Amino acid sequence: MLKSILNPFRRSYNSEELNLFGFLQKVRLFERLSYEEMALFVPYLYLRQYKNEEAVFFRGDPSHALYIIKSGEIALNIDVKDKFEELSRIYPGDAFGDNTVIENATRIFTSVVVSDNAELYVIPQVNLLQIMNDNTVIRAKVMTSFAEIYNAYSANLVKSYRNHFGFFDLSLAYKRR
Repeated sequence: MLKSILNPFRRSYNSEELNLFGFLQKVRLFERLSYEEMALFVPYLYLRQYKNEEAVFFRGDPSHALYIIKSGEIALNIDVKDKFEELSRIYPGDAFGDNTVIENATRIFTSVVVSDNAELYVIPQVNLLQIMNDNTVIRAKVMTSFAEIYNAYSANLVKSYRNHFGFFDLSLAYKRR
């Protein structure tokens, strides 16, 4: 509050923008960003509608966008031979396709809508990377969150292996080439 009093030229936000920023601050990749930093992403947030059983993307697709669930439920699946196995279900406020922060990455799982409908915010990779390249502080904050997310994934993988020793070859998870 004191900051806005001291700086009369600071941009103010309407209630719709403030609600959007509150929503985005709950997304791990954006949790460290200020409202001013989040405002840079707003012009590139596209709201898309999806229906039950509609695929958002498939494993192997280029990672060209980040998705944030506004409403609905998404299953993240891996394909094993000709069957799908559900890795996780994600809900409003969750982001997926976060490897879009890595240039030339491809999707490592398939995402499918499992609720009747879903509303997803989509941020194209080209816009996400441009903002990060133009703003090193934003890049550092987003990449720190990204590293923490992937560290948690790795910790969960090792924990799962310990609990189910012998069901898969953990050395393949850390294969260098």
